[in-house]
Amino acid sequence: MTALDITPLTFEELDPERRPSLRTALLPVLAVVLFLGVGSAVLKLDPHVPLLWSIIFVALLARHRLGFSWEEVGDGLARGLLMGRQALFIIFVIYALIATWISAGTIPTLMSYGLELLSPQVFLPVAAVLGFVVAFAIGSSWTTVGTLGVAFVGIGSGLGIPAPMTVGAVLSGAYAGDKQSPLSDTTNLAAGITNTDLYDHIRAMRNSTLVAFGLSVVIYAVLGLQVASGGAASGTVSEIQTALSGSYTLSLLAFLPLVVTFGLALRQYPALPTLVTGVIAGVVTTILLQGTGFVAAWEVFMYGTSPETGSELVNGLLGSGGLTGSAWTITVVVAALSLGGLLEKTGVLAVLAHELAQAVQSVGGLVAGTGAAAILTNVLTAQQYMSIVVPGLTLRDVYDEYGLDNEDLSQAIESAGTPTGALIPWHAGAVYMSQVTGVATLAGSYGLGGYAPYYFFGILSPLVLFAIAATGIGLPDPDAERASSSTSTPTPTTD
Repeated sequence: MTALDITPLTFEELDPERRPSLRTALLPVLAVVLFLGVGSAVLKLDPHVPLLWSIIFVALLARHRLGFSWEEVGDGLARGLLMGRQALFIIFVIYALIATWISAGTIPTLMSYGLELLSPQVFLPVAAVLGFVVAFAIGSSWTTVGTLGVAFVGIGSGLGIPAPMTVGAVLSGAYAGDKQSPLSDTTNLAAGITNTDLYDHIRAMRNSTLVAFGLSVVIYAVLGLQVASGGAASGTVSEIQTALSGSYTLSLLAFLPLVVTFGLALRQYPALPTLVTGVIAGVVTTILLQGTGFVAAWEVFMYGTSPETGSELVNGLLGSGGLTGSAWTITVVVAALSLGGLLEKTGVLAVLAHELAQAVQSVGGLVAGTGAAAILTNVLTAQQYMSIVVPGLTLRDVYDEYGLDNEDLSQAIESAGTPTGALIPWHAGAVYMSQVTGVATLAGSYGLGGYAPYYFFGILSPLVLFAIAATGIGLPDPDAERASSSTSTPTPTTD
């Protein structure tokens, strides 16, 4: 995905006569939290409905309290969609890509080979590390999860690993690798919005990323040993392999779509052309390798897969919705982006970020506040771009005042902004991850049935940032720097 083409409004750009007070700006925040909390957690509604309630509340607030016209309200909704249009396009294409890769035998072959090579004891840490490597190489956490992640869920099911654990491990690797990749859109955006050299930004994130990801891998290793202690599911492995070999031609040639897609990504082609080419490669492989007719192959692209392998488990793992199956996800993301655009247009986000900047009184407080602002923006706007741009634009001058470098700001906003979106059920990232993997973000009692409790990198990355803010480790001391500057004497010169 690419950087934002529309720059969010700053506090100074807001019309003073319509600029919301802090109290007014907090009303939509409370309303969104209340509606989504009650609607999703208590009433068990899909997120579409509470998001609609939130949009109506903010629209009425904008019209009748802040003095916006209905045309301006509509413009705010449209701005949100424009800011997130790249995500919408990619969701469309990824759904089609998954379907064509299943019909081509790409994902079934990955599952079959994975079941041969991996054991339950090492599966979770290996899934995390492979996710890191692939995301680092291609610069996209979404593509990594939408392709390899789907295969990992199937492999894990055969090895007796609960799907939420598998998805958590894949997400941890995908987001950690994405953060360290110079090809990543969010990494480039965080560097660009803070006027930081790209590689200085990556180096600034390296230690905290490796600490959070390293701890995650250790936890996955321990979890893997605990899960494997119950015994390997050899019968399930045999069932899956038999079903796969009886329904698909499993061959190295089935990896053609994967090689084409990742090859283009490595050559730094844009995401959309790369993914569309992967879809076409999937259709061609379906026709040539699996012997599917031309029309039937393109119907898979449109309507997805409903395999009849003789195994209900495999049928469930390889069932997909195709392009039309993306409707549920797209409608949630459209509602969330519209809400975020309206909050940006009315100045709510700018006021909250400005008040945060005014409240900062120390270096540690500034770094922690930056992380908190990124997470809050994720909650309110449902897109990771805004979580980088809003605090990045608002707090640049404050970092200068405290003598901090640009990379300190870029590290803070990406450490808390990029990985945490997948923890928020209505966030574009979380909705996408949940739908393509078939595992809810939060589900069951206390949400323990979803992947969020096992997505350790998303939890640990901001915690490491907050630990840095609390201890000051790795942060400059402005008072010490000023004292050093004042006591230094000029070097004597001679005539």
